[in-house]
Amino acid sequence: MGEIFTFFGLISEDHNFIFLSHMILSALIAIVLAKMAVTNLQLVPKGTQNVMEAYVAGVLQMGTDVMGRLHARKYLPLVATIGLFVGIANLIGIIPGFEAPSANINMTLTLALIVFVYYNYVGIKTHGVIKYFKHFTGPVWWLAWLMFPVEIVSHFSRIISLAFRLFGNIKGDDMFLAVILFLVPWVMPLIPFGLLTFGAFLQAFIFMMLTYVYLAGAIIVDEH
Repeated sequence: MGEIFTFFGLISEDHNFIFLSHMILSALIAIVLAKMAVTNLQLVPKGTQNVMEAYVAGVLQMGTDVMGRLHARKYLPLVATIGLFVGIANLIGIIPGFEAPSANINMTLTLALIVFVYYNYVGIKTHGVIKYFKHFTGPVWWLAWLMFPVEIVSHFSRIISLAFRLFGNIKGDDMFLAVILFLVPWVMPLIPFGLLTFGAFLQAFIFMMLTYVYLAGAIIVDEH
């Protein structure tokens, strides 16, 4: 979407620069929000602390439903950080003059690879190489020759699923917003903005949920 006006585009029209600028901006906003939340902790939270505590509690509850409270607390920092970063990156694209970095496959693919590498690392660290990959063979031993390659392909397809689901949805939202602003530039399209805001939160939620699901599948192999 290089033809769409962005504030960073005033500095340079190179789309790589625009993408990196918005990604760094999203990260900085996430860091500032986290810093504001813990700078002046109070027993009765208010303001940013209240919002962030509600967010963390919601992410923890999500993980508890998937993998139990003990495991959910252990991986809460990773999942909550990813969710906050992705959510902000999604929301930035709704503001005229900014572009969602999550509408770029480079960002979504990088996040997907981080999740993929990490949950496999956790699974191998928890159970050992042999036991971890043994559960890829399935419960029926004589079907192991078939199930193992199927499971390998299934796990690698998670990279595509995570990366392209987020990229495709946010990219589509950006294009939809561009059309709306082109058609009604002087009238605030409240309904589309509301839908896009909901979609931004929804995609962040899905990314966090899938991260928890993949982590659960890696560490709780005995139940498979």
